[in-house]
Amino acid sequence: MRTDIYGQSIFNENDLCDLYMRDPTRTIKQALVEKQIDLSDIFLSSDNLPELIQYVDSKISVAEFDSRNQDTWHMPIEYQNFDIAKWVLDQCKGEAELQRTGDELLQFHDRNMFPLLRYLKYLVDTMRKHNIIWGVGRGSSVASFVLFLIGIHRINSLHYDLSIDEFLK
Repeated sequence: MRTDIYGQSIFNENDLCDLYMRDPTRTIKQALVEKQIDLSDIFLSSDNLPELIQYVDSKISVAEFDSRNQDTWHMPIEYQNFDIAKWVLDQCKGEAELQRTGDELLQFHDRNMFPLLRYLKYLVDTMRKHNIIWGVGRGSSVASFVLFLIGIHRINSLHYDLSIDEFLK
């Protein structure tokens, strides 16, 4: 397996065979491949054949690649359609929290970051469901009260009077 400049994993026939041999019960839904491969000799059942997607080196910049894929988040449909703004506003206790959250949500909306917020909600819910522990917060993300409400970090930026501008520079 190799990784291209965009961080995509590109497989060859040996890579897919190795993945299957390590865990035959593992379901591989899709695989990005250098060239088309006949998997019928590798996978015992045609029920679990992955969809193979031909890799095309498109020679676009990493920024353009990120822009094209910004709205593609792998999460359940209920999170893709989740009203994150309403949920975050419902978590607020008091006028100061509502004001700060509203201001931040406007900035997230202007930057087309609602899909990211939905994904972060899904991530936190999944980590909680599986009892996965994550840190209390670090870097500029702790300046976001919205991220605090979602549960990404445990630093209340209102309590410490942290400006959202420190996060959304």
